[in-house]
Amino acid sequence: MNRPTPAPGTARERSSDPAIGVAPVTGINSRLLTRAIRRVEARWREQYGPSTHGADIPRILAASALAADRGDASFIDSLTPRPSLRLSLHLVDLLEDELLALARAGESTASQVLQIVGRLRVVRAAIEGRFQQLPGAPLVGIDGLEFLIEFVHDMRSPLTSLLLLADRLQQGWSGPLTPLQLRQLRLIYAAAHALNTVTSNALQMARERDQLEEPEARPFSVTKLLSEVQEVVRTLADQKGLEVNFIRPNVDRRLGHPVELQRILLNLVTNALKFTRAGTITVRATDLDGDQLEFAVQDTGPGIHATAQETLYQPFRRPSASRGAVFSATGLGLAITQRLVAALGGQLKYNTAPGKGTLFFFTLDLPVA
Repeated sequence: MNRPTPAPGTARERSSDPAIGVAPVTGINSRLLTRAIRRVEARWREQYGPSTHGADIPRILAASALAADRGDASFIDSLTPRPSLRLSLHLVDLLEDELLALARAGESTASQVLQIVGRLRVVRAAIEGRFQQLPGAPLVGIDGLEFLIEFVHDMRSPLTSLLLLADRLQQGWSGPLTPLQLRQLRLIYAAAHALNTVTSNALQMARERDQLEEPEARPFSVTKLLSEVQEVVRTLADQKGLEVNFIRPNVDRRLGHPVELQRILLNLVTNALKFTRAGTITVRATDLDGDQLEFAVQDTGPGIHATAQETLYQPFRRPSASRGAVFSATGLGLAITQRLVAALGGQLKYNTAPGKGTLFFFTLDLPVA
């Protein structure tokens, strides 16, 4: 009985074809697309690591290449579960880059590559069309940023109300509490405070680098400022069994920007509480020569690892694969703090050592009021 001869370019023939030199991709007849897929996979692993998006990468690449190979963009719709459209667009762009690179290297004729690239662009247009049909599509770009700012701003009032209510309940304004109820209220307060910090930092990130909520300096009490910070973090400290000490300066009345100063100190103290398991946090305001005042926040935590210090002030950073202690998953807290200190005319500095805690400090020119 005569066996049917496999068609050129099928998986059976390619598995032993030395001209390709790469593992075949099921259903893909084009050798160029096969090579481009493998090159994109290698490039992705090198840049992002194998765990990023996991199995989504090979299946999106295979479906995109299959759609271009067959001239039928509907192959993208066959993926279940449906992948991220933004990721799909990005991978199609990477495929085109690798195809053009193969052409530049002389590994294929320009006409062959351009023919495949043309079909791949049809696939990309089809994916992009589906992306524009999503309900959230208008929220990208500058319009999306403005909507996000308004959305975050609207969250601040209810979060502030939650903080105030949880604080009053803990103080017994509505009657005595059981130990369990007190612990649950502290958890509610901590969660609301964390969300409130995120919203404040996000709004600050949307402002110009040197834009302040209070354009003009005004008289304020440093003692009152520290007391307000103490009130906010008291519940967080009680929840972890930590002591927070506040040391006031000799000269109390100053001329400056108390709203921004409170944001800075809250970010620093909250970070210190987050990563300190035992011991104390000390917040100090120290008079220096002239009108200068130094603010410092010292904790007894584990210190900042050397690798984390490289991106300490970088916003929107990727979390480390080691899952060790980091000051923020997004990096917004310290990035905003550094920006605010700079806007007030200072420089945020730190000293840290493994197992010996971390000290953040900065000096500002705050004339006596």
